[in-house]
Amino acid sequence: MKRAIEEDLILREIDESIQDYIKFLKLMIKTDSCNPPGEEGKIASIIKNYLDEQGIKCNIFPFNQSRANLLAYLSDNFDGKILLLNGHMDTVPFSSEDKWKYHPLSGKVEDNKYIYGRGTADMKAGLAAMVITLKILKKYRKKFNGNIILNAVADEEQGGDLGTKWCVDNVLKNIKCDFAIIGEYSGFNPFPKSVIIGEKGRTHVKITTHGISCHASTPFLGKNAAYMMTDIIQNIDKIIKYIPDIDPPLTESKLKEFISQSYSNPEEFNKILRDNPHLNNLFTSVTQFSKALTILNCGIKENIIPDKCEAVIDFRLLPGQDSKMIVNGLERLITDLGYLIAKNSTKKGISECVDVKVISDNKASFIHKWRSSTNLSSFFKIVELIYKKKPFPFITPATTDAEFLRTNGFCPETIIFGPGSFENIHAANEHIEIQDFINCIKVYSLFAFKLLSSL
Repeated sequence: MKRAIEEDLILREIDESIQDYIKFLKLMIKTDSCNPPGEEGKIASIIKNYLDEQGIKCNIFPFNQSRANLLAYLSDNFDGKILLLNGHMDTVPFSSEDKWKYHPLSGKVEDNKYIYGRGTADMKAGLAAMVITLKILKKYRKKFNGNIILNAVADEEQGGDLGTKWCVDNVLKNIKCDFAIIGEYSGFNPFPKSVIIGEKGRTHVKITTHGISCHASTPFLGKNAAYMMTDIIQNIDKIIKYIPDIDPPLTESKLKEFISQSYSNPEEFNKILRDNPHLNNLFTSVTQFSKALTILNCGIKENIIPDKCEAVIDFRLLPGQDSKMIVNGLERLITDLGYLIAKNSTKKGISECVDVKVISDNKASFIHKWRSSTNLSSFFKIVELIYKKKPFPFITPATTDAEFLRTNGFCPETIIFGPGSFENIHAANEHIEIQDFINCIKVYSLFAFKLLSSL
């Protein structure tokens, strides 16, 4: 009974302070932290000033002049349960302003329902909600058998090595974390809210074909690196024969079953699928290995046969697949096409070969024991209470900093949940619903209270 009263007080406080929370979020949106160059230090200062006013301990870890990571916590006690709230301060750059309804750094509120601006969904609204959660729960910290840590990080949009990875390897390395929430968007409109329990991996591979240049009037005297690359690209789909066959942790039929449970009438869900055929691409993206040619560079002059061609391929991996499988598969495919792999050559400076190199690698991860997790069960119930619809477990096709928390054993129970929806991430007119933002504050606050409270 006492816990229920406290939870009602938390919800009431949030409802009474909505305008203050919007004001804080708008300040973050108006502060440019596009990466590159980053300048996350400006956002870190805003957060620290806000938490300093609340008497909450906060430390900034600066690097590279205007960049920084931040750590804040409710007390000096790290012996009990630890909840980690993680969010990145950087955003992707924005496109030409004429493609936006409002300036990308305006934080414009429309119809008292939406907030526009770069980073609203990815992910300043989620981060702001986490900062506010610390403020709300400060008064209850003496009742907690544990602690809440806020980790606001840099560099997520460029891979996360300087942000979350650095924090886990340094300032968080002696912390035993029981549960972590990354405040990235977890909406996939027109579906209800999801709780993301896994993500695909991302491996970027650069393929370089080396041929022999000559005058374009006598092409038979050379070896056209562009043709070599074309041959490889046209056959790239065959790589599936050279890598292990991995089943997705959640099949398409199972995902649809979970989502359909959010609707009282199954026909409502089926109608959504019929009216939105593009959603099939979403299900395909999260349940299948995929690849995409994203960069192609070749040639130096119109009358010279190119002796070098470079391509970058973006591979998206299922949990259980890794970059070694991809490289091995590519090299076998290329060899079977009749080309020599450069590293296998014993002749120095040999021409007519192909080089395969991983240029970035983010591991896939998944909470395999999610069904038996009492913490996750509690989280799902709180989301349903606040959003008035049953949430569903999901996997994101994109990568996040969850890799650095899940895959190294720091915090296997890491979920992604935050305001915003997938379809306008990194796009012009990025925005969130204000109610989604407020709901996330409620979910974070109630879950943290329930996880840590000794009542």
